[in-house]
Amino acid sequence: MSAQTGNRRERQRKAALEEIHGAVRELLVEKGPAAVTINAVARQVGMSGPALYHYYSGHDELIGAVTADFFLELAATMENARDTLAGAPVGERILAVCRAMRTWAVAHPAEFRWIFASPITPSNRRPDSERHQAAQRFEQVLRDLTVELWRTRPFAVPERGDLPESLWEQLTAYSATIGGQLPPEAAHVFLSCWTRLYGLLCMEVLHQLDFAYSDLEPVYEECLRELTGILGLDQKS
Repeated sequence: MSAQTGNRRERQRKAALEEIHGAVRELLVEKGPAAVTINAVARQVGMSGPALYHYYSGHDELIGAVTADFFLELAATMENARDTLAGAPVGERILAVCRAMRTWAVAHPAEFRWIFASPITPSNRRPDSERHQAAQRFEQVLRDLTVELWRTRPFAVPERGDLPESLWEQLTAYSATIGGQLPPEAAHVFLSCWTRLYGLLCMEVLHQLDFAYSDLEPVYEECLRELTGILGLDQKS
């Protein structure tokens, strides 16, 4: 097979994958996650169910690949917000990234729910899986900024004795997985802030607070003010 033929086939495969992923997204947004089946996606792109297996080994692999797309799109949105303020104080970049995350989530509720509410299969937990690597890129955006903050303006952290031993062990393990960029006590602050922010955003996108709020933006901003206080930053509007 000539190089030209190989390149053409690769382009054709890439185009087919883009069409398949687009079909998954359309079904998800219009009909919900239950509608995203192998046969439904195949019909959407004009092929048979068995033909789709030429591209993916099964439903789990397809879901993992599309989830990776969503993670990368969200990460790119956050990175763009960060890079637009290149050279600005790290606190301003952290706030910009957090706001960009909410903007994307609110604009793409189906995709956000798909990312965070769908179960993670064993194959998609593998470090070499598309989904895992894309999720790592997403998590790294805020983590890298927190590491920068820790190195330049260390924030207050709890004493080891104030943390339960089981929690300390988990934080130590997490710190090791990120190369010790944040020591366990600093990792605790980072993960606590992330959990609060992400939890609030999930409740907004999943409409869990509709009984009280019609607009969660001021609540989200209040949460940001609290977190910037924890990190020793001044809020910038």
